Amino acid sequence: MSKAENIGIHGIEIYFPSTYVAQEDLEKFDGVSQGKYTLGLGQTNMAFCGDREDIYSLALNAVSNLMEKFDVDPNSIGRLEVGTETVIDKSKSVKTVLMDLFAKHGNTSIDGIDTINACYGGTSALHNALQWMESSYWDGRNAIVVAGDIAVYEKGPARPTGGAGVVAMLIGPNAPIQFENGIRGVHMENVYDFYKPDMDSEYPRVDGKLSISCYLRAIDNCYNRYAKAFEKKFGEKFSLDKVDYALFHSPYNKLVQKSFARMLYNDFLQNKEDPRFATLAPFKDIAPEDTYFNTDLEKALVAITKTDYANKVAPGTTLAKQLGNTYCGSTYGGLLSLVDAIGDGLVGKRVLTFSYGSGLAASAFSFKVESPIKSIVDKVDLKQRLTKRVRVTPEVFTEKLSLRESRHNLKNYTPSDPTHNMFPNSFYLAQVDEAGKRKYERTFATIVRPTTNFVQSSAQLNFLRSTRTFLRYLKK
Repeated sequence: MSKAENIGIHGIEIYFPSTYVAQEDLEKFDGVSQGKYTLGLGQTNMAFCGDREDIYSLALNAVSNLMEKFDVDPNSIGRLEVGTETVIDKSKSVKTVLMDLFAKHGNTSIDGIDTINACYGGTSALHNALQWMESSYWDGRNAIVVAGDIAVYEKGPARPTGGAGVVAMLIGPNAPIQFENGIRGVHMENVYDFYKPDMDSEYPRVDGKLSISCYLRAIDNCYNRYAKAFEKKFGEKFSLDKVDYALFHSPYNKLVQKSFARMLYNDFLQNKEDPRFATLAPFKDIAPEDTYFNTDLEKALVAITKTDYANKVAPGTTLAKQLGNTYCGSTYGGLLSLVDAIGDGLVGKRVLTFSYGSGLAASAFSFKVESPIKSIVDKVDLKQRLTKRVRVTPEVFTEKLSLRESRHNLKNYTPSDPTHNMFPNSFYLAQVDEAGKRKYERTFATIVRPTTNFVQSSAQLNFLRSTRTFLRYLKK
């Protein structure tokens, strides 16, 4: 078999819940100052799930939509790997559930399994797929990589940084979006900045300040190691000038802006006398590890990178702002946002990517767009799909998270959330039996929605649910 070359992304799709809460509404509901979430965190809306959706159903939707939109032959897939930290079962993987989409077509010869680490599992799954395709084990077929999570927090200051969504990517040779092989910077440590030791709860334990310092330290190490690999491969010095666009894992958007600025700080450390960095001169003798919370340096860096941030980073932040943190899917939601925003304008451009997961695991790598991608933009239809979501009140949002909390690890029950507001043809959880086995069904091809596109209360949800039942009766 010939060697796989020019490996990359042929298609990309995302599934996100059809309901969201606006951050400006949460500010009022939580009684915090106006702009705390919208300006302070840089967030706009947040997707969330009730008890009808779980990581299995989200992944089923992402993969089935990818296959339908990009006309993927189920038998053409030789590897399927899932990156997530949302755990339903301590033994059974998400990947095994996804096999239903392939086994019915006679394909049970698919390598890969779940890869778990906070926010980084998707990147590890992607790298595993790329390395499989470059190895002697590759059998000539393509791969699908799935990355995403349901991010929820208990009531308190961290709750606005939640979100939900799953990305699926079709990986193969001679792709329009090609990864630059041999160039990667990796950094890993044993740190308890964010972790989930409580199996009876979806909620994590978080040390916010430690997590920020870990994130910035990981950027420093990954960026510099990527730069060395770049210089070794191409024989020329690397800096942000070599980057056309940049993507980041986004816990919240404000951190992305600071992180891009931090990369320029590393350029400054390599050339402190460059006139472009004149405003950074007061900080040249400070050790990097002492600058993570230096607000004066942060302001100076953000000011210098303001224009580049708007041009190189902002186009990739749409989904992070609209969905919130999708953990393992965050970086690749950024990729899809960039593809949707720039389209064929990406052809010939290099995109530097930084992926971070608490605990910690991180890497910097890059890809280039080598041929037109308008067909991907058209098939995903991202902007139109975002407008079809339903905005709910913070009261309903809080009620739904409380419902999830009460039913976490519960067996022998039927979920009670209505399904009429879900997107057409979406998988949803129909039943959990006494042994913990889960059954899934799909919504109708058509959808019934409130005329105001704003769900006010549980009463309205119940009314709409009864309307859907009546319509189903008429359909019979």
